[in-house]
Amino acid sequence: MTKKTNIQLKLSDEERKKLRRNKVKIKDLVDFAVDEIETILAVPLSRAKEVKALAEFQLVPSIGIKFAEDLIFLGYYSLEELKSQDGAKLVEAYELKKGYWIDSCVEDQFRLVVHFANHADYTKNWWDFTQERKAYRAKNGYPANRPQAAWHEVVGIKRKSKG
Repeated sequence: MTKKTNIQLKLSDEERKKLRRNKVKIKDLVDFAVDEIETILAVPLSRAKEVKALAEFQLVPSIGIKFAEDLIFLGYYSLEELKSQDGAKLVEAYELKKGYWIDSCVEDQFRLVVHFANHADYTKNWWDFTQERKAYRAKNGYPANRPQAAWHEVVGIKRKSKG
């Protein structure tokens, strides 16, 4: 199997110019070390680390920039850091940090990214983990401290308050 090449990054115009000037394609950023990205883009180390993580996480099949941002939101910056994690525990931590429970398919994405971190299996997509999640939740349920509000209730409230 081959690496994904349709990696999306939210880069400033200046960052895009610097990539072009250095003849670096977005899809190739995963092959650079963080300090190299820092130099190429002339950005702080924290930004270089973020750019590298966003690119690396999108190598996982069926994972896009939004979920890559969610992994950073949880404090992860590499697939290596996710190797020893548990998809169920990641979603539980994510829900607590967000303050609401999320759509169940997102748990499948967490399970996929942990699997990929350990196996670099380009044949699996998030939906390949649905049955595993359902079996786990049927047996173990959710923690007692799981937020009560659902993502669609909270998102609906936020949208109403903007208008």
